[in-house]
Amino acid sequence: MPEALTQALAAPGLIWLLFTIGLAGIVRGFSGFGTALIFVPVANIFLEPKTVVTVIALTGVASNAVVLPRAWGQASRGEVGLLVLAALLTVPAGLWLLDVLDKTTVRWVVTFIAGGMLAALVAGWRFSGVVSRPMLLVIGAAAGVIGGMTGLTGPVVILFYLAGQAVAQSVRANTILFLAALDVVILTNLFLQGAVTLEIVYLAVVLSLPYAMTTMLGQSLFDPRHERLYRWAAYGVIALAVVSGLPVWNNGG
Repeated sequence: MPEALTQALAAPGLIWLLFTIGLAGIVRGFSGFGTALIFVPVANIFLEPKTVVTVIALTGVASNAVVLPRAWGQASRGEVGLLVLAALLTVPAGLWLLDVLDKTTVRWVVTFIAGGMLAALVAGWRFSGVVSRPMLLVIGAAAGVIGGMTGLTGPVVILFYLAGQAVAQSVRANTILFLAALDVVILTNLFLQGAVTLEIVYLAVVLSLPYAMTTMLGQSLFDPRHERLYRWAAYGVIALAVVSGLPVWNNGG
């Protein structure tokens, strides 16, 4: 067995990481969102923040590859391009913050962002205004900083851009295309920093296997007649992950 794979299998809290990513797959399968919101707070208990960002980006690339072809044809590629352009410029700033902030601070930022996203979803908050080009650049820039610093690439885009007046099909396609591109941008910067090691790649592969299986399970379980029930179940799982990941439980250890 390769040494890097042996090290990946010896990762701290691997059982909990496998359980969490599997649960995240079920939630994503029946609700369409929630992977990072569930996985990142828990993973930060056991792994260094930069490792968490790298792992979630690698698993994101693997999972998005399945849905990208359809999204490419349905997305508003000009709008997504503006988002990606802004994110290209700000991801390095997010990764710089990840380096200079201590682990406990990063975990509190993750808790604040994930908890705020959950609160907005539960409250039914939606942005109903018109998203202009300057606003698209601001949204992309914010997503780049937050994604680079925490691995939570979706909240800003989902709440401020994709919750607007666009057709649902276009919204979903834009989401997939932008988040896939942002994962690539983050990974490219991490590669240039030398942060993507073979051990981390193996860990991402190990986690991707249950994630793929449970995502398919979640899709098979979905019944449109019970969409509200599934959504509230997703909220509950996200809340549990956020609370479990609070630094107060282990003094930021």
